[in-house]
Amino acid sequence: MTLIAKDPHTTAGEPGVAKGTTFKSCACKDPATGKRLGKNCPKLRRPHGDGGGRWSTTHGSWGYQLGLPAHADGTRHNPLRRRGFATLESAEAELEHARSLLALDPDPGVRRQITALMLSVLKDTKGLPDVEEVRRKVRTRQDLNRHVTVEEWLAEFLKRKRAIEPTTRRSYESHVRLYLAPYLGSIRLDKLRVSDIAGMFDAIEEFNDTIAAERASGDPARVRAVRYRRPVGPTSMHRIRATLRHALNMAIRQDRLLDFNPASVVELPAIDRPKPLVWTEEKVQQWRADHAAHLNLLQRARVGRRVDPIAAYISTPRPSSVMVWTAEQTKAFLAYAREDRLFVLFRLIATRGLRRGEGVGLRKPDVNYSTARIGIHWQITQLGWEPIQGAPKTDASDREIAVDAETMILLKEHDKRQRRERLAAGEDWIESGFVFSDEIGRPLHPQHVTDRFYSICHRAGLPPIRLHDLRHGAATAMLAAGVDIKIVHETLGHTSSAFTRDTYTSIYPEAAAAAAEATAAFLTGTPTPAPRPLPPGRRIPRPGRDTTDERAADKGGTVIHLPTS
Repeated sequence: MTLIAKDPHTTAGEPGVAKGTTFKSCACKDPATGKRLGKNCPKLRRPHGDGGGRWSTTHGSWGYQLGLPAHADGTRHNPLRRRGFATLESAEAELEHARSLLALDPDPGVRRQITALMLSVLKDTKGLPDVEEVRRKVRTRQDLNRHVTVEEWLAEFLKRKRAIEPTTRRSYESHVRLYLAPYLGSIRLDKLRVSDIAGMFDAIEEFNDTIAAERASGDPARVRAVRYRRPVGPTSMHRIRATLRHALNMAIRQDRLLDFNPASVVELPAIDRPKPLVWTEEKVQQWRADHAAHLNLLQRARVGRRVDPIAAYISTPRPSSVMVWTAEQTKAFLAYAREDRLFVLFRLIATRGLRRGEGVGLRKPDVNYSTARIGIHWQITQLGWEPIQGAPKTDASDREIAVDAETMILLKEHDKRQRRERLAAGEDWIESGFVFSDEIGRPLHPQHVTDRFYSICHRAGLPPIRLHDLRHGAATAMLAAGVDIKIVHETLGHTSSAFTRDTYTSIYPEAAAAAAEATAAFLTGTPTPAPRPLPPGRRIPRPGRDTTDERAADKGGTVIHLPTS
């Protein structure tokens, strides 16, 4: 009854694939011999009707039999025989399913793999593998009897990503090691669902709550347990998802392991950029009170042991993660830092908005004293703790910017100091070619610059900001001084003016107040009751102003010119 591969009853277009047969049988035994009657049981057909030709609906079950491809040595394979179907239709459906699997590829070797897969899945799940899943594996010549897990594919993804920046690779590896592999690694790649990925982010958020609870407990042991664990914010979650989405897209495009990318439809909280705030006097007073309370809490937790004042200074909560000094606070910082050997570096960041890596990576040939310009063509960034040298990451970051005359004079003085240090170091001097170096000429470690910055801020008695916020302050000062947005974005090395406008729109309170007064005067024609001061650089001399204006400007006041009728 069973048709094998060489049976002439095959379907056109599917050479060598047997049609197979269906049958009905039961477990009744012959009373005389004790043998199973199988499909010969008389109860399988109704006792009345046209010759008993109608099948009984209450006795027996349906099955099918299908011939399988021969073994590699040519010996015949036992047919696939399945019983226990309640209806003829269900038996025929699985028979057709099995035939469709064997018809996926005419190659005998591939059919033997499909056969092994069918028998293995039937043994484990009592069902046949999905036709489309097997079709995809056959098309891409995968091992049909091996399932790739998410962790295995992520490892392959990292191996294939060769031409990427070291910092980008470090980010990918971190996402895979800390989140993607632990939460999703054991799942079969082709079975990864949207709900699996959403569950990972739910678990990350729950652990964020755990970190916050442990740190707020006041128990030193519980605080130490999460000392090196940082909460994962919305921005980081979006980056983790982007890494997974990129890896899955590669699985779709290059190896066709998937037909759908579940990471592309997972919804995450919107990324709310922290609102930059200016350190007004009220905010500074509140922060000082918070700092005293925070320091007291740390001292109690340390039980008499010394508390690092810089660590306490940095870790005291601030009104926003992005804080900007006022013009007066920035001037106080620069005045205090003037005797520091890295003063010119800090001045460049504060006035020209250099990134930390760009300032540390400034090379001597890129300083043009005749044109008062510097070229930002190199940077030193960090990969973990290791400093990495290289060109700026984007075309917009590779740029030349103008520098004010005083800073150029200070750069010359810095160069003279470095030459004196070279003479003092003698044979120990290592010529690195960088404008800013340590005492024996070696490139600066970026973290060393940050540590030095925090130390100066603390000793100067200023409210804390990040070193990167000094760049933010430079952008804010340029905008407050009326510098065109295009010049600001080119100076900062941004790709577009829109990004500059969206990111660096902190407004000094004085500038905002003066703008309000000027607007009211323009609309009402009422003179302003009292001019308010603006940050340095905001006053632009205009032809024809009178001696009263000049005297006001000389005294540091603000001159607001009203429109004439």
